[in-house]
Amino acid sequence: MDFLHRFSGFGTPAPGGELVANPRVENPLGLQLLFDAPLDLDADALALALRAFHPDLAAAAAELHILPRTNDSPPAVLGLAGWGRHIVKLIGFNAPMPSDAVEACVRPAHFAEDLKQLAYGHVAHVLLYYAGYEQDPLEQYVALGAVAAALARFGAVTTLNEHGRTAIPAAALLPQDDEPDALDVLRQLPIPLIYGGFVKLEVEGEPGVWMRTCGAGRLGLPDLALRAAGHHEGQRTFFLFSRLLDYLRESGRSFAPGHTMQVGDDLYLRLREPAEAEWYLETEGEMLVCEPISADEANQPAP
Repeated sequence: MDFLHRFSGFGTPAPGGELVANPRVENPLGLQLLFDAPLDLDADALALALRAFHPDLAAAAAELHILPRTNDSPPAVLGLAGWGRHIVKLIGFNAPMPSDAVEACVRPAHFAEDLKQLAYGHVAHVLLYYAGYEQDPLEQYVALGAVAAALARFGAVTTLNEHGRTAIPAAALLPQDDEPDALDVLRQLPIPLIYGGFVKLEVEGEPGVWMRTCGAGRLGLPDLALRAAGHHEGQRTFFLFSRLLDYLRESGRSFAPGHTMQVGDDLYLRLREPAEAEWYLETEGEMLVCEPISADEANQPAP
């Protein structure tokens, strides 16, 4: 069947057959990539890059459809990449991504300023959308991450998650020599690194620094927030949120307002809903605020 029909979800997928996007995927997960040069993509080379990423991708396929240039900056290329149950849509533009979206992701990101300047100066971008048949959102993100890693070999400099308001250098997703399983590395990435985001906020009239996650709802998890004493607690809070979100995902359990927990030798927390005035904690899903309490309070019921 014609590529554009299969890109739009028309057709019947079959093992080893042509790539067919899943038309039932609504509000798909996505990642965005910024390039510091015009797009120069080749379907065969992209397929080879995917196959080299991991043995599970040995049968990966890629198709690209180059679109004619016009004065309206339309997509320059459409593509499908896939293996097994996974299909990823690719939409590429030889034009910068909207600056507000780039700023929202890159400014709070935690990597070197010179790499951020590469992101701000990009000249092309690619949007990736999950369009496959896997139901687990983490596995969907892993598939997106594998395609993003392959595109890092074609000039991508930054990988963004617009929904999570976060970004990382594109090369960070490439497998390293000392990593035995590149897909497993993607599965074990801290959720607030790229599958969700981690943002620090200085709020007028509020002491300290608010730290919160963004986009965890896309994984079926709550976003978390905590008011820290200062920026120096950023790394500690990032790993705290990562551990809590990993626990929820792996255990299948849930948190609720009023729950208390011990999360360190001397750190106890109680969870609550955001106050009405805490507008900066708004999220599309559930938000839980972590408030430090004493050990004695942790053993008492919530007021």
